[in-house]
Amino acid sequence: MQFTENFDIAIVGAGHAGCEAAVACARMGLKTTLYTLNVDLIAQMSCNPAIGGIAKGHLVREVDALGGIMGEITDAVGIQFRLLNTSRGPAVWSPRAQCDKQAYRLKMREVLESQPNLQIKQAEVADLILESSHQPSAISHPQEREGHDFSRAEKAPRESAALAAEVLANDQRRILGIRLRDGRTVGAQAVIITTGTFLNGLIHCGEQQYPAGRSGEPAAVLLGESLKKLGLRGCRLKTGTPPRLDGRTIDWSKFQIQPGDVDPTPFSFRTKRVAHHDSQVPCYIAWTTPETHRIIRENVHRSPMYSGQIQSIGPRYCPSIEDKIVKFPDKTTHQLFLEPEGLNTHEIYVNGMSTSLPVEVQLAILKSVPGLENAEMLRPGYAIEYDAIDPTELERTLETKQIAGLFLAGQINGTSGYEEAACQGLMAAINAALKIKNQPPLILDRTEAYTAILIDDLISKGTNEPYRMFTSRAEFRLHLRIDNADRRLTPHGRRVGLIDDNAWSDFLAKQERQTQMTQLLEKTKLTAALLDQLTLALPCHPERSEAKPNEVEGPWVRPEHSETVPTPHDLSAAVGQSLAQLLKRPEITIENLVPVLHKLAPEFFSDALADDRLPSALRNQLKSVETEIKYAGYLQQQSRAIDRLKKAEQRPIPDWFDYKSVSGLSREMQETLTKIRPRTIAHASRIPGVTPAAVSLVNVFIEIQGKRREQVAAV
Repeated sequence: MQFTENFDIAIVGAGHAGCEAAVACARMGLKTTLYTLNVDLIAQMSCNPAIGGIAKGHLVREVDALGGIMGEITDAVGIQFRLLNTSRGPAVWSPRAQCDKQAYRLKMREVLESQPNLQIKQAEVADLILESSHQPSAISHPQEREGHDFSRAEKAPRESAALAAEVLANDQRRILGIRLRDGRTVGAQAVIITTGTFLNGLIHCGEQQYPAGRSGEPAAVLLGESLKKLGLRGCRLKTGTPPRLDGRTIDWSKFQIQPGDVDPTPFSFRTKRVAHHDSQVPCYIAWTTPETHRIIRENVHRSPMYSGQIQSIGPRYCPSIEDKIVKFPDKTTHQLFLEPEGLNTHEIYVNGMSTSLPVEVQLAILKSVPGLENAEMLRPGYAIEYDAIDPTELERTLETKQIAGLFLAGQINGTSGYEEAACQGLMAAINAALKIKNQPPLILDRTEAYTAILIDDLISKGTNEPYRMFTSRAEFRLHLRIDNADRRLTPHGRRVGLIDDNAWSDFLAKQERQTQMTQLLEKTKLTAALLDQLTLALPCHPERSEAKPNEVEGPWVRPEHSETVPTPHDLSAAVGQSLAQLLKRPEITIENLVPVLHKLAPEFFSDALADDRLPSALRNQLKSVETEIKYAGYLQQQSRAIDRLKKAEQRPIPDWFDYKSVSGLSREMQETLTKIRPRTIAHASRIPGVTPAAVSLVNVFIEIQGKRREQVAAV
């Protein structure tokens, strides 16, 4: 077949998955093309203009460690940075950044356009070209489309008996390229589809509904119909977005301010200092009122989710405001966050108020919130239904099982969120490129990355709702921290060609510095002289007593990570111990030891700021060393548990096992497992809704309950 153009890899869709995929393929030396409906909306932040958050921040760090670009873009355009969960252990610390929405897409486009081997094209992809000459096509059989109503999802079954027979007859189908709406054909050895919510997208706002991929953008109808005819099992999902307001019409004095961190934590390991370090903007916290709830209850029947207009399943962990009121009737108030969409706009995102209620109801809801009485709504909230492919149709490489060379990434696989999309786009690109190069695929183990957990969950269990990453999905999250993502994954990125020489050299140097610092802490004994130096740095010392915990910006003290503050008397008993042993105390942090370490290893602190404050990159390296030392016992236990769990994947679950007596297992999980009664640990892990942490608990309690039964039997 003659093609208009030929590339090694063609990527369909320029959202967060598509952008990561495009850059990765190009950097791996392949001739790459990226197709989008509108080049001005590359990497558009369709919903919240924020990157990261609980567990999502882990994914961004892993994308960066493998050689992806989301972290670097965020550091360049972020306007507020916060490290979440710092009151808990380091396993669940997660960075989050509010971004300048316009700047994000402009910066991403700049990076893509400057990337060698990559061409960006504005065109609609309408069909896939397969090796099988008689494969049904949305373009080659226009008569099949006559009279078809593309404004709604097809409610009939996705596969007819004839189509199923044809699929079986074409088991070994292979991708050859794509066909554009204008008739051009593009040859490619691999195609990566990252269409987000555009496949047969249908927007709902009250009783109104209309086809769209996003508000104001057309849906991908032809490609959606073409994918249905390939025989891939599909599903219909739903997501939503809140209204946007004009910040000039908001009474900001009525809200609680939420500032960013004084010293922002970058997303990228290659970022030394975020661009807007000293010019962060605040967000604000608002609350719904009884009047808000009354308005919603009286109008909930007009919500498409409750009127029956929407049949699809939405994201459980990002419910609409009407869902919150219906499902949590005992709560008298709900939190809302007012977040700026950029530095050069007055547009405000109302986080926590996703809704598909009619516009007039949305306005009434807003005016019921103190401070928003006079707020002008720039854009109403809406819900959107879209087609997705059942992720159990995929291999671990994200290649479809039925069609060689066809890869899927992002929301088309049933996920939600920019971060979940980005990590899939990167992994799909790596494996597509390796396939073309005839090299072994990169398959990460779920014990070494949240990215692997996401992919394993999708292909093993599937999903009946938009999948969102949480730290609770990881069995061994102390091993999967944000600070060690580079140590876990950068060697993989280097091996596949995504980490250049400079980045690799910096990575090796960093690992060496941290190793040397660990050795220094282990071999240095606390003496009376060192104790005097440490005493001067403690907040209880008279010279520092006037400083309040959150006002101390120097490098020596970060009290928010300590439960108690040590006193000189407490430390006197530790004379003779190593500094590493001292650091294992819960009340001691690495910052307490910096005055001593600065003198013992001045080369480590060569990048320290002139005002004695540690730069965030240096502070984060020290925190990583501290975590490895402070939690060494737990890490060793988890390493052994990782080996045991791998052996236990085929372990049978006894008929007598009582899930209700497993402490730490939620009631929902207990009911699910009791109902299904999985035969083995592996079977339990594949049940939708059963988290890896729950499986790990069951694995432990099999032994505990077994011993109890033996004791009872012996009596």
